[in-house]
This record gives sequence, structure tokens and C-alpha cells, in this order.
Amino acid sequence: MRVLVSGSTGFIGGALVAALGTAGHEPVRLVRRPGSGTEPEVRWDPAAGTIDQQQLAAVGHLDAVVHLAGEGLAERRWTEAQKARILASRVDGTRLLASSMAELASPPAVFLSGSAIGYYGDRADERLTEQSEPGLGFAAEVVQAWESSTAPLGDETLVAHLRTGIVLDAAGGSLAEQVRFFRLGLGGRIGRGHQWVSWISLADHVAAMLWLLNHPVSGAVNLTAPEPVTNREFTRTLGSVLRRPTLVPTPTIALSAKLGRELTRELLLSSAHVSPMVLEREGFVFEHTRLEDALVATLRG
Repeated sequence: MRVLVSGSTGFIGGALVAALGTAGHEPVRLVRRPGSGTEPEVRWDPAAGTIDQQQLAAVGHLDAVVHLAGEGLAERRWTEAQKARILASRVDGTRLLASSMAELASPPAVFLSGSAIGYYGDRADERLTEQSEPGLGFAAEVVQAWESSTAPLGDETLVAHLRTGIVLDAAGGSLAEQVRFFRLGLGGRIGRGHQWVSWISLADHVAAMLWLLNHPVSGAVNLTAPEPVTNREFTRTLGSVLRRPTLVPTPTIALSAKLGRELTRELLLSSAHVSPMVLEREGFVFEHTRLEDALVATLRG
């Protein structure tokens, strides 16, 4: 299977490209600047709205696309300019890629489009599935617009929106940042710690994407483990795995000062108890259903 992958230099995209090769597939990187030249790639410029058509034609028929590119939600404070960049990077890039694939003489059969559980907003203890209504706030608005941007794809292509939770891996994402503080004994719950954390191991995230390439599902797909935990429980478990104390709560005032009140409220203090109903219904088997097992695998494995 020949698979076009955007965001292939990120820690999720990089793991996916490696897994595709191991599984005997042919990954094609969608890149903004020239790579090593040792792997098939296609240049694009989402801001300019261009994809190199000659390179696209040269790689031949694409069986599938996995679109993971986009400005990180938590990389910078949410100034109005940054919020505009976040929205544009997801909407414009997705619409460009979807339109380009739809215009091919033989469009790909599957299009897995990155998304996020931010779609659900802050929902306290409500149990959330792919059938739940969208929430409120900037993140929820971005995700709704992001998912709508695949509209140019026609009936020839099955589109799945990967509503991803917190992806756990020692080499990247939020866990890599947290571990630095926890190892120093500075880790602690955020706020009251009652907010639900819907997580997934990187291994399961990549495995689920590979599985969806061969078991096409359309619509929203929650990429979260079956057993979400509260922030308090997440903190306790991470401290236990690292053998470090977690007695001092992380002051929300310090987080707000560094990241801004809106980002802190929506990404760190919001609660989303998300269930992977579609994956479980369709028969996907998780390797890591318990948080402790996932943390031990990546931090001690």
C-alpha cells in the first residue's frame, strides 16, 4: 500500500512512517522543504496553497493518505495571531490536501485526517463517544472547522477523523515535558485534579492508524485508550512509575502566567472522559488499556 503522510517529521508521524515501512507498505512523505532524498516525497506549501504536481504524479497511485500536519495547539500562548495560525494551519492545509486528492484521476481509497478530542470541550464527568455533540471554546471550534475541511473529498474516498487524546511517549509530546519535572520531584496534580485525561500510548495510536488503513471506517474515530483517568490519578501513576513524589500541586496561576488563561483552561483544566467506541466496536485490540502499563512500556521499556 502506498501511503502519503503529512506531518511525517513529528513524533507521531515519524513513528507512523517507520511502522508503515516495517509492515511492508510504501510511505510517501508530504514535506515543506527537501528531505534526504532517500525516500519518496512530495513538496507542498500549505500557506501558499500549492502541491508539487509533478512529484505527485511521479510517485504513482496513492492507496491512502494520513494527514497529521498542523500548528501545535500548546506550542505558544494563544494570542489572536497565534489562534489565527492554528486555525489556518489546520483548515487551509486540510482543504488543500483534500482538494488535491479529489482531483486525482484515481483518488485514494482512504483518507485519515488528524483531529482531536478538543472537539468535545470541557464536559466534566460526562461519558463521551463519537456520537456526542461538540463542546464550546476555541479548541472545539478549531476541530469542527478542521474536520469540515475534508469536504472536497468525494464518495470514492472513505474519510476518518482521528480524534486523538494525549499521546504518551517518552520521546515527545506532553509526556516528555512532564517527565523532566517529575524526575526532579516537582510533578503534581493540576488544579483540583478532578478533570478527566483521555490518553493513548504512541504504540496504540500508530497501530490504530495502520489498522484503519486495512479496516476502513468513515466519520469520527476516537483515538483514546479504553480507560481514561483523572489528572490526580495520572499524576499519582506517573510519579509511581518514575519513583518520585507528587505531593505539591502545580499552581494554576503559574501555568496561566506562562501559557495564558485561555490555553490553560481549555487544554490543562478541561475534562473529557472519552471512549473509543468505534475502534472497540470494529474489533481493534489495544496493547495498553491501563495507564501504568503504557507508562512503564515507554519509560522503562
